Amino acid sequence: MPKEYYYIGEQSLIFPREVYLISSASVVGKKEGEGPLGNAFDMICGDDKFGEDTWEMAESSLQKEALSLAIGKADLNPEDVRYLFAGDLLGQNIATSFGLMDYEIPLFGLYGACSTAGESLSLAAMCVGAGYAKTVAALTSSHFASAEKQFRFPLEYANQRPVSATWTVTGSGAFVLSQKKSDVRITGITTGKIIDMGIKDSMNMGAAMAPAAADLIAQNLEDFGRSPEDYDKIVTGDLGYVGQEILISLLKKKNIDISDVHEDCGILIYDKETQGTGSGGSGCGCSAVTLSSHYLPKLKDGSLKRILFVPTGALLSTVSFNEGQNVPGIAHAVVLEHAKKET
Repeated sequence: MPKEYYYIGEQSLIFPREVYLISSASVVGKKEGEGPLGNAFDMICGDDKFGEDTWEMAESSLQKEALSLAIGKADLNPEDVRYLFAGDLLGQNIATSFGLMDYEIPLFGLYGACSTAGESLSLAAMCVGAGYAKTVAALTSSHFASAEKQFRFPLEYANQRPVSATWTVTGSGAFVLSQKKSDVRITGITTGKIIDMGIKDSMNMGAAMAPAAADLIAQNLEDFGRSPEDYDKIVTGDLGYVGQEILISLLKKKNIDISDVHEDCGILIYDKETQGTGSGGSGCGCSAVTLSSHYLPKLKDGSLKRILFVPTGALLSTVSFNEGQNVPGIAHAVVLEHAKKET
C-alpha cells in the first residue's frame, strides 16, 4: 500500500516499488581463481594486467568485462540500462571512469572505499524502488597491484606484511537491478555512519572497519525489529580474521550474538594457509565478487532465504595517512531475499 514515508528507524529504508536483482557477474585475477571460490567466478584471467600496459588500465578492464557479462546475462543491451552506480579505490575513481566511459551510460561515480559494493547497490535500489529507472547497474572493482601502488609501496619494494594485513582482491562484481521480477529481491537498506575509534594502523584494516560494521548491524536489527536469527547469514565484506573477532566481540557487548550466522567475504575468498594472504581479502572487489559468485546462487535456489550484506570501508588516503590522521570506517548494509519467480 502507498504511504507517505519509506524510512525505517534511524538509518534504514524500504522501497515504494519492488526491486529485483536480475543478473550479476564476477571477473577476477589468477590468485582469486586459485582460491576456494575459484570454480564459481564467471571469468578468471591468468594475466593480472589483463593485456593492458598498466595496473590501473587492468582494473578498468575488470569493470568493463564484468558489466558486459552482467548485461548479457540479463539479456539486455547497454542502452537498456538507465544509470550506472560505480566506484573503485583509486584517486578520482579512474578505474571506473576509464573502464566504463565507452558504454555511454549516465554514471554516478561513488567512493565508499571497500564498502562501495554496498553503497552502489543501495543507491541503485533506491533509484529503481523510487521509480526513477526501470533498469540500472551497480558495480565496483579493486586490483591488488593498483591498490598497493597507491596506498602502500611499489611491488618491487617487497616489504614484509604483518599478519593483520589483508590482501586486496583483484576483481570486479557487477549487478543489474530492475523492476522485472527475478529470484532475488532487495527489500531494504541500512546506510552507515562514519565511525572513528582512533585506529592509525593502515596494515590492520579489519580493526579500523569492525566498529563501523558493528554499529551498522546493530542499527539494522533495531530499525527492522529483527534478531540475528532472522537472517540466514550476516555477511561482512572485508574484515578478515582479525576484524571478524573484533566485530563479534563488539556486538556481544551490545547483547547481540551473530557468531552462528556471521561470514566474511575476505575469509571465504582465499585459503590463508596455502595462499599467504594474512588476515584475508579486502578491496572493493572482495565483497562484490563473493556476493555474485557465492551468495546470489544460494539466494536464487532458495537455500538461503534472507541475508544481510555488509561491505565495510576504511576511509583513508595517502594524504590523510601521511599527515597522521586516524583511519575511520564505514559500512553499508543491503537486505537480500529469495523471491519466488513468477512464470
